[in-house]
Amino acid sequence: MKKLLKWERRNNEPLFKFDLKMKLSTLFIFYVFFTLQANTSYSQNAKISLDLKNVSIGELIDEIESSSEFRFIYKIKDVNLNRSISIKVKKESINKILNEVFFKTNTSYTIVDRQIFLIEKEEPIIQKQVANESNKINKPSQSFTVIGTILDDYGSPLPGANILEKNTANGTQTDFDGNFALNTSSKDAILVITYIGFITQEIAVNSQSNISIQLKEDTATLEEVVVVGYGTLKKTLVTGASVQVSGDDLVKRNTANAIQALQGQSPGVQITSTSGQPGESLNVVIRGVGSTSGSNPLYVVDGILTGDISYLNNSDIESISILKDAASAAIYGSQASNGVVLVTTKKGKRGASAQITFDQFYGLQSVARKVDLLNPTEYAVMVNEAAVNSGKNPYFTNTEISVLGAGTTWMDEMFVDNAATQNYSVGVTGGSENSIYSSSLSYFGQEGIVGGKNLSNYERYNFRFNSEHKLYNDIVTFGENLSFAYTNKNGIGVGNQYNNSLRSAFRVSPLLPMYDSEGNYYNTSADSAPWLSGRANPYAEMVYNNQNESNNQKLLGNVYLQIEPIKNLIFKTTLGLDYYAGEGHSFSPIYELSIYSNRIQDNTSQSMNKGKSLTWDNLLTYKFDLAKNHHFETLVGTSSINFDGTYLNGSNVNNVLGGLNYAWLNNTTNSDGAPLMSIGGGKSENKRMSYFGRLNYNFSEKYLLNATFRADGSSNFHPDNQWGYFPSVSGGWIASNENFLNESNAINFFKLRASWGQVGNQNIEAFQYLAPIKTATTNYIFGGEEGILTPGAYPDRLPNPDLKWETSEQVNIGFDARFLNNKLNVNFDWYRKTNKDWLIVAPILATAGADAPFINGGNVINTGVELAIGYNNNIGDFNYSIAANGAYNQNEVGKIPTADGIIHGDTNQLYDNAPEFYRAQDGFPLWYFWGYETVGVFQTQQQINDSGIQPNAAPGDIIYKDISGDGKISDADKKMIGDPNPDLTYGFSISGNYKALDFSISANGVAGNQLVQSYRNPGAFGNYTSAILDRWTGEGSSNTVPRVTEDGRNFAQFSDLYVQDGDFLRINNFTLGLDLAKIKLSKPLFAKELRVYFSVLNLYTFTTYDGMDPEVGFGTGGTSSGVDIGYYPRPRTFMMGLSVKL
Repeated sequence: MKKLLKWERRNNEPLFKFDLKMKLSTLFIFYVFFTLQANTSYSQNAKISLDLKNVSIGELIDEIESSSEFRFIYKIKDVNLNRSISIKVKKESINKILNEVFFKTNTSYTIVDRQIFLIEKEEPIIQKQVANESNKINKPSQSFTVIGTILDDYGSPLPGANILEKNTANGTQTDFDGNFALNTSSKDAILVITYIGFITQEIAVNSQSNISIQLKEDTATLEEVVVVGYGTLKKTLVTGASVQVSGDDLVKRNTANAIQALQGQSPGVQITSTSGQPGESLNVVIRGVGSTSGSNPLYVVDGILTGDISYLNNSDIESISILKDAASAAIYGSQASNGVVLVTTKKGKRGASAQITFDQFYGLQSVARKVDLLNPTEYAVMVNEAAVNSGKNPYFTNTEISVLGAGTTWMDEMFVDNAATQNYSVGVTGGSENSIYSSSLSYFGQEGIVGGKNLSNYERYNFRFNSEHKLYNDIVTFGENLSFAYTNKNGIGVGNQYNNSLRSAFRVSPLLPMYDSEGNYYNTSADSAPWLSGRANPYAEMVYNNQNESNNQKLLGNVYLQIEPIKNLIFKTTLGLDYYAGEGHSFSPIYELSIYSNRIQDNTSQSMNKGKSLTWDNLLTYKFDLAKNHHFETLVGTSSINFDGTYLNGSNVNNVLGGLNYAWLNNTTNSDGAPLMSIGGGKSENKRMSYFGRLNYNFSEKYLLNATFRADGSSNFHPDNQWGYFPSVSGGWIASNENFLNESNAINFFKLRASWGQVGNQNIEAFQYLAPIKTATTNYIFGGEEGILTPGAYPDRLPNPDLKWETSEQVNIGFDARFLNNKLNVNFDWYRKTNKDWLIVAPILATAGADAPFINGGNVINTGVELAIGYNNNIGDFNYSIAANGAYNQNEVGKIPTADGIIHGDTNQLYDNAPEFYRAQDGFPLWYFWGYETVGVFQTQQQINDSGIQPNAAPGDIIYKDISGDGKISDADKKMIGDPNPDLTYGFSISGNYKALDFSISANGVAGNQLVQSYRNPGAFGNYTSAILDRWTGEGSSNTVPRVTEDGRNFAQFSDLYVQDGDFLRINNFTLGLDLAKIKLSKPLFAKELRVYFSVLNLYTFTTYDGMDPEVGFGTGGTSSGVDIGYYPRPRTFMMGLSVKL
């Protein structure tokens, strides 16, 4: 109920705009409207059975709470909890039970739906009041009537709020509209207002006959229960490092997916874009990069393991829990080494009235900042200068330079303004006492800012249905959770330098025209000028080489059956499915843009894939108490996962009809086979079996202990090494429940906790321990006659039966605290995470005759601290909240089992013939940048002669530092010149509301990391960014940027000239809203919420980085990060939205 109240108040989602995409939503609304049923209150319908002998009132309260959804609120001193009682009732109402329990006692009660307030009767005071009223019947001025309204912190009425006159039993409750009237004993009476989930307030009447009172949420109470692996737990009893984010907070961010909405909300969780193109993935790193085989966490949606959650609409999510330490994640064992993200989709609420929500937003996107490239005049000057520095004559005269004109601004040609993004969502939720339901239908669309909708676009359709039903007096429960997503996508190349559509626009000459005299894309094949010859129109290349589209379907869900044969003993079996299917096709037309950029035959490609994971989980849980103060919660379970997937792809030339609409293989006519025709396909599979258990213990909610153990078996490993074992233990001490602190006004809550655990990683393809046999294109010659080929086979990978699990071990110490009447929240953690036995490819000699196998070896240690602080308060009707978090992490690689102790990075990644520039090595951060350190620019020939280290240099050339001291520059002088892993990640948010108005602002940032930027090949005729204007042009002109030459000698080696600081602070979101339903009108509106809002996403970024976007999650080779070779930036978005709740 607590979470329901919060959801009703804060689901600030967007609405309206009826287009074709909303027809399904409209049908859905009508369906829901005609199938909803009214629900009476829980307290009127609930029936309770009890059979207790000689139990205390406290034990009776616990029994009622555990067997129903009622929650008691009382002061310990006001209720005799030790009084013994015996009671036997069957299916009786709560009123009858409480009347019997508290008959002839000094305790009275008030019921508000699921809330039961126990109040001490003050008989002497009441009698005195009655006598006073009798004696003063002719003096009505001594009594006083107060009329008022109770509102939440967003201005919505609170039905059922309790209003009591202090030190009396005189009280009342608010009606459905939050209104009340109460006769008090005097004009100076004090009213005590209580409502579950809100901080109790005392208000002095002070002769006011009409009062409006706004209650503030008790955050600690609202977030009392959090989601953990295979269950839930009271937040106060959690001993691991985890954080939970509500779905309402995600919806307010208005992002394309939930992962992006998590940015800056949790310390130690770094989220970076791999590309700003719609539909592209994000990198999620929890507590530092820990593996060479990827660092993305495990995602679990409604108990089903999956690889991603970007398919979900934010409005479908109830909460996201992030399990950061090993003790929290160990229950998931072999796949949890990078942390776990638990997603719970929205469910119905028992006894809750049906509710319909309709949300919409529409926004316009543009690039926030473009790279400043040279204009034609600056470019011509640079070309001349490079020629002169290379011993040649200038190409342009001053007169020619003066008439070059504006040329082509390629950044303007590549980007579009006002690309649309939109979202529509309709949902319904409700339930009776035996059945609950929640369903939604949504659409999200986003156009790309590079090339526009025709070249870069993403659409997603979502449907969700969850329900649960109780039978046989709640002994049997069954239900299902079902989510379906359908996506359409087309996009440009955003990969390495050979598959990056935007990169060409950085390096092409501004003298290259966009169109020829006939309006066609300009073709340079006939040009001889070196700045045109061989160069191609980057926009035309993007159009010709990115005609593609794909669609994907994902169905994720489960059905479950739960049986509770005896109280607190629960058996639950769940069958889950994660199914995906996709298809795509592309068309490559005939074109000619230059002597190098052309195609003489069209090409059509087509692909299909599908796969499924079947999960069968069985859980047995039991909760019990020993000796009253010893509480135990136990869990044992099994999990079986069977995965199989297939794929098929092919390509061919000579399409009958050109264009993407006809780009299917059956429309191609080539029958000559390879190399113009290709086909491929395959199957992958994996099977896992797991056994696990957990024990939670607490003594009087003061001393906490948690232990888990999981055994996982996987078909990815040899039978001798298939099983991995992952234990954890954690403990906590709630000091605030001790006698010396429980009456403290300054410290409301303080919990100290510590944990240790191990989790695993099996991120390799199936059967890597075997030596697969290759038959394709494998032929041999036998005998003395040449030209006769005999088909054969050979093992194309060396086997390694000793391959085993990668393991992550983590120690965590932290505390959670609340101060100042729960207004100030503080969470702190220190951790040390060691990932060991990496799954890496072994280096072998080329004479081995086969590919290298995977081996275990290498490790990395991440050590850090995390701090989160939140403060909530109000000034009159203005309520505000401030939150900030930060995390410091140090990443260091341990010993790597290769001959040189290094895992080498790829070459040819930054520019043509580029050397290795990143690597993993003992004692350094994972994937650090490796190259030459520069120490200035040679100013004179004498300086070169005196140095003697670079004898072939000329004045204006870069000076490399001689690290080895051997008097020459070689690979021995290369060192760490950058680290893509930030030292500090942080975020903050500020929000507030005043009556019907609300606002919020959120930001995130990083510090202590570096980025590599490479937009061009070294040489004379590619364009430069404006940074080159600070180059050396003569003695004393520059000591940081070298001269330009036609051979690009100063940029041919990877050095710190390519490296920049990646620090930034981004204002992610600014929102201003107005809820029309909170404005006092003569006639109430039709909706509980009718909120319009204006938002700006990616408002501003503070950074010294001169690229378009400092948040660069892309890395070459699929392992490194922070590499900008033409990065597709995140757009800035201005949007309007509407959120309605009926």
